[in-house]
Amino acid sequence: MTKVLMVASEAEPFAKSGGLGDVLGALPAALAAQGHIVATVLPRYRCIPLADLKRVYENLAIWLGGTAWRTDVYSRLERGVEVFLIDCPPLYDREGLYGAGGDDYPDNAVRFAVLARGALEIVRRLFRPQIVHCHDWQAALVGPYMRHTLALDPTFLGIRLVLTIHNLGYQGLFPAKVMPELGLDKKLFQPDALEFWGQVNFLKGGIVFADAITTVSRAYAREIQTPEFGHGLDGLLRARSAVLTGILNGADYSQWNPETDPFIAARYSAEDLAGKRACKRDLLAECGFDPDDDRPVIGMVSRLAAQKGFDLLCEAAEDLARENLYLVILGAGDPYYEDRLRHLAAEHPRTVAVRIAFDNGFAHKVEAGSDMFLMPSRYEPCGLNQIYSLRYGTVPIVRATGGLDDTVDEMTGFKFADYSATALLEAVRRALATYRDREAWQAMMVRGMKKDYSWDASAREYAALYQRLLG
Repeated sequence: MTKVLMVASEAEPFAKSGGLGDVLGALPAALAAQGHIVATVLPRYRCIPLADLKRVYENLAIWLGGTAWRTDVYSRLERGVEVFLIDCPPLYDREGLYGAGGDDYPDNAVRFAVLARGALEIVRRLFRPQIVHCHDWQAALVGPYMRHTLALDPTFLGIRLVLTIHNLGYQGLFPAKVMPELGLDKKLFQPDALEFWGQVNFLKGGIVFADAITTVSRAYAREIQTPEFGHGLDGLLRARSAVLTGILNGADYSQWNPETDPFIAARYSAEDLAGKRACKRDLLAECGFDPDDDRPVIGMVSRLAAQKGFDLLCEAAEDLARENLYLVILGAGDPYYEDRLRHLAAEHPRTVAVRIAFDNGFAHKVEAGSDMFLMPSRYEPCGLNQIYSLRYGTVPIVRATGGLDDTVDEMTGFKFADYSATALLEAVRRALATYRDREAWQAMMVRGMKKDYSWDASAREYAALYQRLLG
């Protein structure tokens, strides 16, 4: 049994903008179910009602430089995990988690420095763990604060530090002038610590000071040590390769399971696929298409960004639209891709449906009602939708990168290696050819549905890592 404190910027069901929130909703609960004592620290954003929380510490001063940020700490038990929420309205009582109107908040450096220092104050006062496990750049300053700023504080003796990189493309880069504002020693502004091409790099600081570094798939752990995927930190990661490992994210099958899903038109399983057809009819009808048409449906649920391969999709769009298929896309993000996809749907209203939104219920309908699920990512640290798709009998078509490469094989889906529209189209056409062989297609569906990517196995890998660190 290990006592673990997770530190992150989001977690289901409190606040979520993407896969990080899914992981922090599921991993702590999976560890707790295996007998570990787990707590999580989050900011208390505007979207998290105080009425659901219990105040456990009042008027906690978090000092950054010469400024004391006055906070209260609230908590709630969620799936066996105590979740601590740092309440600082001047920093967190805002419309978005990280920004608004497409722009990051200009004081994000302070906002997430307070999260990191606040987590360490919780260690001092409320929950003393054996492991502090930080996630992404928003929590990465825990390392510099714990190992440098508070290095002489006996509270932290023996506590081991783990950093998980969910997406190396987001590093938390800020001007050098924030160093004194964050209460960071100017000695840390050097290439062996926080300095990165004249800026402060939060994630780099976390990498430097962590006892162990993990990523969210084995392939991504290898990829980020190369210039192509290292985003300028590949040299540092190669230097720390002895403590770098990949642990594949799991799927939360309590939320994503066609046998129990409350959002879909009919339940189904690998043993009884009848409900899958009802889900397809429901999706087609909701998109304004003919529900009795049996041509294949390709679904996408994604953040609309170049990283997710939407530059390839836009390049291949007209060719795809000429194939005998429906294309259903749900997502929001880069205004450029939102506009391109709206235009595509307007040009092909009988076969292309685009919904620009975050819509969890419709996301479930897309997973259940599609025949295929397309993920042409430029890079993908883990990816969850291809794992959900496997469970829903929705055959993935993915680029062979990161977790997509780890979770999809030729027996369960279709992969392409080159990052090009030509390679994407070739993979789609291979899938369409197989779809016409109904017996082969159903066998592929069933093989995918029987794959088990539950959080239980991933949590055991994390638990084993913790034990190795504690020695």
